[in-house]
Amino acid sequence: MMDVEAIKILQDGFHRVRTPGIADRVWKDECVYSFDTPESEEGLFVCLRSFWGLGRDHVEQYQKRTGNSIFLHIRRTKTKVETPHINNGDGPEKKVTRLAIGVEGGFDASKPDVHYDYKDEYAVVLLPGFIRLALSNEQLPKQIIDSIAGVLAAESATKLAEAEALAGTWDGEVRQISKHSDNLQQLENGKKVPPKGWRCEAEGCRKTENLWMNLTDGIILCGRKYADGSGGNNHAVEHYDKTKYPLAVKLGTITPDGKADVYSYVEDDMVLDSNLVHHLAHFGINVAQMEKTERTMIEMEIDLNQRNYSEISALTEAGRKLRPLCGPGLTGLTNLGNSCYLNSIVQVLFTVPNFQDRFIKNGSIYIDASPDPVGDFNVQMSKLAQGLLSGKYAMKAEDSEDSDRQVGISPHMFKHLVGRGHPEFSTKKQQDAQEYFLHLVNVLERHSRGDVNPADCFKFIVEDKVQCDASKQVKYTQRAEFFLPLPIPMDSAINKTEFEAYEKRKEEAKAQKTTLAQDDIVRPIIPFEACLQTFVERETLEPFYSTAVQRVVTASKFTRLASFPDYLVIQLKKFTMGQDWTPQKLDVSVDMPLEIDLSVLKAKGIQQGEVELPEEPSVPPKPKVAVDETVVSQLMEMGFHPNACRRAVMLSGNAGAEIAMNWIMQHMEDPDLNDPINCDDAGPQSGSFLANPDALASIVSMGFTPAQALKALQATDNNLERAVDWIFSHAEQLDAMVDNANLSSGSNSQSQGASSSSNSSKPTGITDGSPKYKLMAFVSHMGSSSMVGHYVCHVLKDGTWALFNDSRVAASETLPKDLGYLYFYKRV
Repeated sequence: MMDVEAIKILQDGFHRVRTPGIADRVWKDECVYSFDTPESEEGLFVCLRSFWGLGRDHVEQYQKRTGNSIFLHIRRTKTKVETPHINNGDGPEKKVTRLAIGVEGGFDASKPDVHYDYKDEYAVVLLPGFIRLALSNEQLPKQIIDSIAGVLAAESATKLAEAEALAGTWDGEVRQISKHSDNLQQLENGKKVPPKGWRCEAEGCRKTENLWMNLTDGIILCGRKYADGSGGNNHAVEHYDKTKYPLAVKLGTITPDGKADVYSYVEDDMVLDSNLVHHLAHFGINVAQMEKTERTMIEMEIDLNQRNYSEISALTEAGRKLRPLCGPGLTGLTNLGNSCYLNSIVQVLFTVPNFQDRFIKNGSIYIDASPDPVGDFNVQMSKLAQGLLSGKYAMKAEDSEDSDRQVGISPHMFKHLVGRGHPEFSTKKQQDAQEYFLHLVNVLERHSRGDVNPADCFKFIVEDKVQCDASKQVKYTQRAEFFLPLPIPMDSAINKTEFEAYEKRKEEAKAQKTTLAQDDIVRPIIPFEACLQTFVERETLEPFYSTAVQRVVTASKFTRLASFPDYLVIQLKKFTMGQDWTPQKLDVSVDMPLEIDLSVLKAKGIQQGEVELPEEPSVPPKPKVAVDETVVSQLMEMGFHPNACRRAVMLSGNAGAEIAMNWIMQHMEDPDLNDPINCDDAGPQSGSFLANPDALASIVSMGFTPAQALKALQATDNNLERAVDWIFSHAEQLDAMVDNANLSSGSNSQSQGASSSSNSSKPTGITDGSPKYKLMAFVSHMGSSSMVGHYVCHVLKDGTWALFNDSRVAASETLPKDLGYLYFYKRV
């Protein structure tokens, strides 16, 4: 029998109970405010109205806040199943034959083969008082019974989100059919290509490997030159630049069944040619007679990844008995399927006090104010901060023989929310940690209006000085950045002799079809000072349109820092485009200092005697000749905005696609690059702009003023999505519209001469101080390119360097700071 209090709660609350419908998401695997699950000691409470999962620490406050008082309580226990020992592990290792993770023949990403029996216990719990009722209680209203049945039958929201992210597999061999396959133009030039004996047809080139045949004219040319100087001589891509013939096939990879490596210059990717056999026959190639003589790009990528053992061993400190770490700030993160880039970045960010202050101190405020915690960025950031910093979840995993592997936390909701709508971060594919860092910074910017943005601690001002070589006049511009990219000068290696000898041994081993021992690997050693020197050196801009001499000339560019942030992020530019158009990573050793002094980067602003270049007119001058729409179309195919393309063609004097593209690259930071062009040759433009009322209302509803929304829509041709992005990338400009007193002319991109002065005004959120820093964390990548591999991070915690390898947390013994990718420095 129910007691009186239970009956009263049921009578007052059962009418609020719902049965989940098709559109409802049921969060029954995890608390929406914490990382409690049904396996937690207190289990999980699922509200029978909102279908949110709630941990014991949050359910009472939730009941008081919402009035929802009826919950399904789920408590899950697991028992280890003893299974007979079948394989002692002495059998042959499974050979990797596919560039994929989680599929047959691919890299094995499975967890240890441990089996458990799971048992779920269910009950109805009424609040306040935590009154527990068995599901078999005959006094439970049918509405509650139906709701519980619906909750148990529904697929969990977490699993649905996982399915949307491609269910945990990654396949690097999946290629799209080229848009040129069905309508490729092939010239009737009578050319016939022999089945073997090819060499590059460029004048003076003798390359006989890495050869690509253009499928339009049949010319055979060598591939791109690799960043270290190896590979081809760029003749194939130079031919494309001249002809725009889109597809090329790699000779030596053609098989009798009609398969081969095909690259699309326009689509900038390896593709499938659905008519490849026909296209090859046009030049006399009979695929049935072809023999594969070179490795495909997939095979080269697999080989590179399998040969990265030495890097993996160094970065994960494999073979050492590392001391496990646990406690507040030492909580591991579960890998959700290629989510190591996310895990590494957030581990570092929540070491920074600015992030702790915002999301730990304000966590309860965000929770109380949010009607949708799952979709609320501030709530999910607070949840992640609490999960990582509390130490509550830093417990050793029962199902692991590794002493440093924790239960940790699984950031499902966070990953799904931050990646939602993004073409890359919403998937299960491996990503570039630096790109994710910037993406997270942008998301923070969107959710920090009226609040302190913790990412501002990374923000600094870069000053670019451009000097026209013809007139010697200068132009100073400033821009805000969140990381400092340092180039890696390969020719500055201090062990060139040893590395060249190693390369020779490697070629000899390749000829003998053997491989060198991992301990024999020699990496180029590049001094940090050489990277810094390369950054500050003069850069030649060619072509450059000079407003002083009114023609295209060359210019010299110098880059310095006008401010130094509290925390400086340095990116070593290891990722590049290698030979044959495959993304590659420079396998180098850069011994990053524990302490650095960047005084050499201090900007000085305009100097006495320097004359500034005249300002470009806000409206480009009408060209003497009509805009070449063919060049405009070519630029648009590369992904540039139509207005930017026409502006580039006009201001580069109709000098061709290459010069126009270079003009765009030089002016990527111009705030008006994509703005409409008010001149006859740019097409008709309305004298008065009329905003889309729905788009205007949507932007205003986000907290912006009508004037700000109107400016954004006007700058983006009434495109709502682009307008929102434009707003967040021009936040300082829009803040000036609200209160011009907050920003003076120093916030403009043009330096005002005293920009280096401590009294000069800077954009909001900029911190400045000493250029001396101490290393506090670094993120490392192991693998051959940003598209594959694994990330870990090392973080300085109370004087001890901690290694975070997803759910494994241990004290580092041999700090591999020479193999990092992103370095986080704190001002001394």
